[in-house]
Amino acid sequence: MSGGHAHPAHAAHGDLTARAAVFSVSIATFLLLLKAYAAWLTGSVAMLGSLADTALDVVASLITLYGVRLAAMPADREHRFGHGKAEALAALFQVGIISFSAVGIGWRAVDRLIHRQPTAGAEYGIAVSLVAIAATFVLLWYQRRVIARTGSVAIETDHVHYQSDLLLNLSVIAALALDQYLHIRGADPVLGIGIALWLGWGAWQASARAIDQLMDKEWPEEKRRRFVEVAALHPELKGIHDLRTRTSGMHDFVQFHVWVDPAMTVAEAHLVMDEVENKLEREFPGCEILIHLDPEGQVDQPDNPLAEADLTQELPE
Repeated sequence: MSGGHAHPAHAAHGDLTARAAVFSVSIATFLLLLKAYAAWLTGSVAMLGSLADTALDVVASLITLYGVRLAAMPADREHRFGHGKAEALAALFQVGIISFSAVGIGWRAVDRLIHRQPTAGAEYGIAVSLVAIAATFVLLWYQRRVIARTGSVAIETDHVHYQSDLLLNLSVIAALALDQYLHIRGADPVLGIGIALWLGWGAWQASARAIDQLMDKEWPEEKRRRFVEVAALHPELKGIHDLRTRTSGMHDFVQFHVWVDPAMTVAEAHLVMDEVENKLEREFPGCEILIHLDPEGQVDQPDNPLAEADLTQELPE
């Protein structure tokens, strides 16, 4: 891929992730205003926790929007491998925000549990929570579609966050109903603590994929095998070894060695590699591929012994 020009698949994915991020910001801003009013009326710690989480949602979604826009930029002179890791960085920033939110909600809930402060205006809090649930369902539906088409780690982390918002809003409804209709006074702060624990667990899970990308973790085994199967279909290839893969945002990178007939000319080998790359491009659009030619039978000492150890597993029978 030449610098300064985005692959069509990357450009399309960038548009989708940007639209999803804008939608997320819009929903979060709407819910922030709605919950601020409800928290003021009810005094519920669960609603206050929901409000705090939504306020952080706005910040997180803005960071996600910036991250996916940056990640969609084509490679340039200073970033030869593109800007894809901006998505993982945005995802980790979200994880930090979710964790901060969890600690704040937990502290407020414990304080409320100790001092037994009452709540009020259950009908307002419940109505606002129902509106929030409906809006969040729409957002999650759209995010799922974008994730299925792009695999965006930033949108996926945002999706995990908003999934927790569903539980958050359901907990607010339960807390207000139990506290004011059934007069179970400890229900609101106890559920607030539950919300904090749930958010913390979600943050821990959401960090895993972002860290994998930043650490250049290999593709899943099934995807690696499919890549080798497609490459090995060309009759001129005598073997494939030292396969290395990684993902950065929406960008996939692969490098591998192939054995070819030692009698091939440079021009003939170049033509074969073009044909192999074209086949792989159709199966893995936008993937950046680096192929190293070896004469059949030559075995180099690999930089990574594990890559050579994988060889017999990577080759199709």
